[in-house]
Amino acid sequence: MVVDSGVADADRVFHALADATRRDILTRVIRSGMSVSELARLYPMSFAAVQKHVVVLERAALVSKTRRGREQIVRGEVEALRRVARLLDGYERLWRHRAAAIEEILEEEQ
Repeated sequence: MVVDSGVADADRVFHALADATRRDILTRVIRSGMSVSELARLYPMSFAAVQKHVVVLERAALVSKTRRGREQIVRGEVEALRRVARLLDGYERLWRHRAAAIEEILEEEQ
């Protein structure tokens, strides 16, 4: 089966955003880049666990990492969030169109 790369990208994004810790990490690094070490100090979990969350966000292209000395700085990728917003807007248009079609059918029956 061939999977559209856009669909696979959306799957990675929604998987990444499905976790509250990852959403919180994303919110923090959009405001200001933070090292993985700084992030790890904020959560009641191991450094390795936080690092795994960052990897999931990175695979979804929601964050990027750059090296600063011995630290990896994590920054939010706003364009990725814009792509997600456009995808959700498309779903909203579809749902509104379907609701309008149902409304028309109900009006015709009256």
